[in-house]
Amino acid sequence: MAKKKTGPSKSAAIRDVLMANGKLTAKEVVSILAAKGIKVREGLVYGVKGYMKGRKGRRKKIRQMVATVAVTTGDGDAVKTILKVKGWANEIGGLKKLKELVDALSE
Repeated sequence: MAKKKTGPSKSAAIRDVLMANGKLTAKEVVSILAAKGIKVREGLVYGVKGYMKGRKGRRKKIRQMVATVAVTTGDGDAVKTILKVKGWANEIGGLKKLKELVDALSE
């Protein structure tokens, strides 16, 4: 059976360094952590950095979409509007089909 790892997580250490200064390159993060005695590879740094950025981006995009839908519908009830759009999507065969139709109309 494999040994259970003790001590801090490498990913957590990378996140801590990136939270202090998000503009660091992967090589700089590796060298900072090497000075602390933590061996990490650049690939792990890129992965953690992308994961952190991706979550923020998705949340931001969702908030913007809900705000836009609420403003364009005029009633201000975002949940009701989302349910309407979801119902329309189900009527025509799913969200992908609805997106294709919207893209075709916007051209």
